Amino acid sequence: MDSIQLTGIRGYGYTGYLPEEQVLGQWFEVDLTLWLDLAPAGESDDISDTLDYRVVIETVKELVKTAKFALVEKLASAIADSILKLDMVQQVQVRLTKPAAPIPDFGGRITIDITRSRC
Repeated sequence: MDSIQLTGIRGYGYTGYLPEEQVLGQWFEVDLTLWLDLAPAGESDDISDTLDYRVVIETVKELVKTAKFALVEKLASAIADSILKLDMVQQVQVRLTKPAAPIPDFGGRITIDITRSRC
């Protein structure tokens, strides 16, 4: 199956286990792989035969900005669920990263990686 990768989608959001994360917020980064059939667009060269990924990017940014979940796992799942509502997408991989998690003496990144398919 064909895929489209969208990487480096950044947004400021309010998901986090600590109360201050839901008040002060933090940056999140999202990378996506979307599996779908790209053959029709490859034949026609017409955007109506493919996924307009501007819609996907805006959907992700809006969810990151407006959601207030305790766990990043929930935010990643919500992103996957919203993308799977798009008719053309058969499967999606969501890599959600907190570049600056508020953990003492930890300067790394935390990434959740989930893959979901249509039922």
